Amino acid sequence: MASTSNSEPTHPVVFTTQTAYPLPSQKFMIPASWKRYQLSQLVNKALSLPQPIPFEFLVQGEILRGTLAEWCAEKGIGEEETLEVEYFESVMPPQRMSSLPHEDWVSSISCQLPGYFLTASYDGALRIFDHSQNLLQTIPAHSAPATAACIVPVSSAPAETFLVASASHDLTARLTRVDLSDPAHPHTAPIASLHLHTAPVSSVAVATSAAHVLTASWDGLIGVWDTSVPETDEVPLEDIVSAGDRKKRRRVAEEEGAARGKRKVPVGVLKSHTGRVSRVVFGRGAGADAGRRAYSAGMDSTVRTWDVENGVCTSTITAANKPFLDLALTQTGTGALAASTDRTVAQYDMRAASASSSAAAVASLAHPATPSCVAVPEGGAHEHLVVTGAYDGAVRVWDLRSTKGAVASFRAWEGKGGGKVLSVDWARGIVGVGGEGGVEVWKVGEGGVGRV
Repeated sequence: MASTSNSEPTHPVVFTTQTAYPLPSQKFMIPASWKRYQLSQLVNKALSLPQPIPFEFLVQGEILRGTLAEWCAEKGIGEEETLEVEYFESVMPPQRMSSLPHEDWVSSISCQLPGYFLTASYDGALRIFDHSQNLLQTIPAHSAPATAACIVPVSSAPAETFLVASASHDLTARLTRVDLSDPAHPHTAPIASLHLHTAPVSSVAVATSAAHVLTASWDGLIGVWDTSVPETDEVPLEDIVSAGDRKKRRRVAEEEGAARGKRKVPVGVLKSHTGRVSRVVFGRGAGADAGRRAYSAGMDSTVRTWDVENGVCTSTITAANKPFLDLALTQTGTGALAASTDRTVAQYDMRAASASSSAAAVASLAHPATPSCVAVPEGGAHEHLVVTGAYDGAVRVWDLRSTKGAVASFRAWEGKGGGKVLSVDWARGIVGVGGEGGVEVWKVGEGGVGRV
């Protein structure tokens, strides 16, 4: 490598960035012994930033984790070759903010409603908390463990009034109306139960337009539902309870009428999976096309793309011995992140998927224990980041530009016995973690001041 007057080896570097803090386009001679900290100091001093901002550095698609000399030696880069180094704001160390007590395991948490948390629990109940940890409402939605829940906005109502779609081992999904306009006296009312599946319902998702809901089940089927409420039941009670059990039928009828709303049938059924469907999601985006596309992952080791409007599977990615437990789309909507029992989260390019494909993963996030859940931050921020939760109780933050290791991690319920993580969600810098230990809320985000 080139040397300075004091014989310390240096390397030519050109810096690039997509942040709001660009350096002038020029070549820097950087000491080969420098690591992230010294490079971050250089950027801050060169820009004369009023408050120090920590940066990470990406060299040929990898985050720099050692010295420049070590990286060049590993890659066989010559001393005269100019390196193009991209810098971006660091992920600040996660900070635990609070916990939300639950008496049973929490299978799902949503941070999507500003100011509130929505949880689904193994006791069959849905719960709504505010950010001050106050339990506002407990909704006894299901007679068996609840597996998933999501917010369904109501376009004609204020933001404090919305629907909750939930799924359960009781073979149904439910729509519940929630009114939080008076937080001291919240009101909830069940409006519909969704009947299709013959096995536990594992997942529920809502389209951006809020006009349709998807359910996925261990029976291999995906149900397509509208969010309207029928005037009369669309499913006869006899289809739910056998005719011979009159006493049970009478009891169920009373419960259904008083507490379950109208019974609905799906407007469509998506059939292609050959095993349990673990997760289904709508496509991303604000346009109408987002609501016409859906993606699913299952225990049959496939990730499938669906034309919801026509009810057909348009492409299938088949992985070898990778039963999938969860699925999330990247912010662009072109990539899928699938958590598998083989202790990896695989990233697939859905644009390369064909009618039947064994496409290799674009990247693989290796975990020491089975990753059970994966989430991508909402709102357009942190577009390269993803958070995963695993059965070892760890939550890890990854940068998809460099996937050799997590950029940050923490353990949920540390000091309280730990437990498996079953659900994660990320919105507005807040990560909610649900699992065997209940719920913890952590602050996780890019950038910050005061630490280079």
